[in-house]
Amino acid sequence: MPMKTTSDSPTVDNQDAVKRVSLLQVIGSILACFYGVQSSKNRKRDFQSGKAGTFIAVGVVMTAVWYLTIYLVVTLVLKVAK
Repeated sequence: MPMKTTSDSPTVDNQDAVKRVSLLQVIGSILACFYGVQSSKNRKRDFQSGKAGTFIAVGVVMTAVWYLTIYLVVTLVLKVAK
């Protein structure tokens, strides 16, 4: 079994150079995904420094909010139409 050298593991400087994606950037990326208009720069940023779990969780929550909003609007319109 080969031993790891110090060059195999990321250094502290390299970890600091890769910035984490903020929650607002994740929300912006998910909204762009909903509309199908994501820039190449943002897509690369998301894949390089984002976590899949964060994007999945925010996407599920935003989808649920979208469907709940549509449901409430339709319910309101049907009540007013009676």
